[in-house]
Amino acid sequence: MKASDVRAMTSDQIADELEKLKKEQLNLRFQQATGQLENTVRVRQVRRDIARLMTIARANSASAAE
Repeated sequence: MKASDVRAMTSDQIADELEKLKKEQLNLRFQQATGQLENTVRVRQVRRDIARLMTIARANSASAAE
């Protein structure tokens, strides 16, 4: 997911995507704990996507407050 894609989203879309990624992160952690995780790179990608979404959401709310 690119930052430009996230900036084009509304705040509701960002919240939905954030919820989806957090669920995926939880599932990946369970897979890793049980030894069933095949794509280990996906854990890092999801973590970074969550951070990207939260950063842009915070910037959007800060600019809206001004």
